[in-house]
Amino acid sequence: EVQLVESGGGLVQPGGSLRLACAASGFTFGGYDMKWVRQAPGKGPEWVSSISPTGGSTYYATSVKGRFTISRANAKNTLYLQMNSLKPEDTGVYYCVRYSGTGEVRGHGTQVTVSS
Repeated sequence: EVQLVESGGGLVQPGGSLRLACAASGFTFGGYDMKWVRQAPGKGPEWVSSISPTGGSTYYATSVKGRFTISRANAKNTLYLQMNSLKPEDTGVYYCVRYSGTGEVRGHGTQVTVSS
């Protein structure tokens, strides 16, 4: 069974940092593109960042470029998202997503709240 379990969310002040992690199991993690998406209260899902299977290619939404860093440790079956200089508009539930031509699988998410 494919499982993605996010962790690392929490409450942080503006300007602070968080590191999200996503533990993957039930599939060959290193064989898939992965991404992070987020959903703010009352809004639809927003793509945040993507990474290729080897980690050699990364992509970011304009809203997070220069502040967030996506990475992966294939030996540990884990995806990461380092978030710096957080803003209130970064608040939302962050989901780890496995995607391919056959569809997407996502975890249950982790809540990130940026507030003073």
